[in-house]
Amino acid sequence: MPPENTRRGPDARGRPDDRAPDDRDPDDPPAEQPVREPTRREQILSAAAGKFARHGFHGVGIDDIGAAVGISGPALYRHFRNKDAMLAEMLTGISDKLLNGGRERVRAAAGPERALDELVRWHVDFALSNPELITVQLRDLDTLTGTDRHAVRELQRGYVEIWVDVLRRRHPDLDVPTARSTAHAVFGLINSTPFSRHLDVAAMAQLLHDMALGAVAAAAAQHVRA
Repeated sequence: MPPENTRRGPDARGRPDDRAPDDRDPDDPPAEQPVREPTRREQILSAAAGKFARHGFHGVGIDDIGAAVGISGPALYRHFRNKDAMLAEMLTGISDKLLNGGRERVRAAAGPERALDELVRWHVDFALSNPELITVQLRDLDTLTGTDRHAVRELQRGYVEIWVDVLRRRHPDLDVPTARSTAHAVFGLINSTPFSRHLDVAAMAQLLHDMALGAVAAAAAQHVRA
């Protein structure tokens, strides 16, 4: 009995397709990655962020958050110690993500000009993708207990120092206080996005990117003149 022909039919370009199922052509489109469903804990944090952003931390009860995810308020205690623990994890998570994302982009960038551009794009994308979290961070950070607030502040300081380093490498005439003040001014500009609904996301992203880089250039020029 002749051996079975294991050759498959031609591919989309008319070529015989002898590849094993896992041997992908470099020109083929990337395989779609399965979308991971959020965990119950993540669902609760997302619902809490929306509630806190709209009503303020003190204007939201445990039952309100539970209702938003389809469980009773007391059932939330299986996932979080209390409402304060939700806020702490939420704000620590924001700061940790910004810090690590900033580090990755600077590490991969070819030179300070590219690093600054990547930092701006990273912060703009984060702010536009997470307007509720940005709102909660701006308004409710001081609600955290001392230990949690200190942890968030430490992460934030680390993120600021990434910007200070890149700003000073891009504009060597900037001193540390001016670079730090410039970074905070850029954050204020970008973080205002939760309150801006006049443009679509792509247009707003480009506007914020250009304005942020313009603000940095203006700060550097003013410092040189001074």
